[in-house]
Amino acid sequence: MSQLETSGGASFDDGAMQAAARKHLWMHFTKMSAYDAKDVPIMVRGEGAYVWDSTGKRYLDALAGLYANQVGHGRSEIAEAAARQTKQLGYMPIWSFAHPSAIELAERIAGYAPGDLNRVFFTTGGGEAVESAWKLAKQYFKLTGRPTKHKIISRSIAYHGTSHGALSITGLAGIKAPYEPLVPSTFRVPNTNFYRAPIHDDDVKAFGRWAADQIAVAIENEGADTVAAVILEPVQNSGGCFPPPPGYFERVREICDEYDVLMISDEVICAFGRLGYMFGAERYGYEPDMITCAKGITSGYAPLGATIVNEKVFEPFGNGDNTFLHGYTFGGHPVATATALANLDIFEREGLNEHVRANESAFRMTLEKLTDLPIVGDVRGEGYFYGIELVPDKENKGRFKDNETELEMLDFVSRRLLEAGLYCRADGRGDPVVQVAPPLICDQEQFDEMEQILRSVLGEACARL
Repeated sequence: MSQLETSGGASFDDGAMQAAARKHLWMHFTKMSAYDAKDVPIMVRGEGAYVWDSTGKRYLDALAGLYANQVGHGRSEIAEAAARQTKQLGYMPIWSFAHPSAIELAERIAGYAPGDLNRVFFTTGGGEAVESAWKLAKQYFKLTGRPTKHKIISRSIAYHGTSHGALSITGLAGIKAPYEPLVPSTFRVPNTNFYRAPIHDDDVKAFGRWAADQIAVAIENEGADTVAAVILEPVQNSGGCFPPPPGYFERVREICDEYDVLMISDEVICAFGRLGYMFGAERYGYEPDMITCAKGITSGYAPLGATIVNEKVFEPFGNGDNTFLHGYTFGGHPVATATALANLDIFEREGLNEHVRANESAFRMTLEKLTDLPIVGDVRGEGYFYGIELVPDKENKGRFKDNETELEMLDFVSRRLLEAGLYCRADGRGDPVVQVAPPLICDQEQFDEMEQILRSVLGEACARL
């Protein structure tokens, strides 16, 4: 057995580590019984776009960890920044206090954000940022004399987090059912999946107008005096990367202004280079009232999120005795904010947004080669963020009629991709997709590696079906 050393200096052989993992570690979103008869994949090292497990096997990290690692693994300058901050000030809350790295990072983020989104409320992750945004929206309307405006609208099968509020906003019935009843006052509208457009399937602009107008319909149905916010991802993740049709966000902004509803851009995945810009709102030319973000803000090197707010929403909280009675022990943690600053230094020094924009067409074309496979119905996405939808009948955009067959196929694809050295995601939330979102440092060499492994495994899946 190979010898492994933890960050605390303890030494394990691989067998002991496996036993300890099975006995004590409760992994997230994981069917724990799946490891009763097989090893837990234990990742021990990363460098660039690759990670290695405890057996020495190398994997191309084609999901950037979890849509987070923008600058690649093993960046010593980030580790050094975290170490310096730990020595200087390892912890201090930002509850009525401040510290330099939080101040500097807030100023820097405000500089990147569109319009007058100048106020940065730090959290420790994306779900907390969403939770904060909804609470802010509700309190904002109470402070401005419209206390009945508390409802929030999101899109079908969109994911926004796992805390009770964020989960209530999420449009995925399967992950909500075990925890119901959830927070009331959340409502769903159609998403922008043009591949399965229920109307205007021959005109993407008309489809986008229709999809946006459904938000107005929902507001009218609920009553504009009861709706506080609409929350949308620039490119919706769950369901397999749904980009916005032309004009979609322009129309959503008009609707929000017309009905006095706050527009929240959920950019937990899309911000910090995933779409080739610091914020997805910049790519699509709209100004939301709030942006939620996390993940790429530190490239996953430390837990940090933020809710970025415009001056209109902040204004009542800056007056008199009004207080946003909300916060987190580790929100704006000194080490996390120092890590974020070092991460953003890399962005600027290496031109990562420009790199994504220069290479996204090549990435798309490489993945689109897979459409010659009978099982690949659609390849969609933007920047370094793509979904590959799997179908049993490409000609008619057919769906898997047998849920068990679909689950078996996804389980097979997921397992074989990992065995072949590609870490990505085979996802069944909505229609079955394989999602790829590699570190932003990747280029044609990694694009080709992804395509070759995907082609081999999806070809095997075709044969099985």
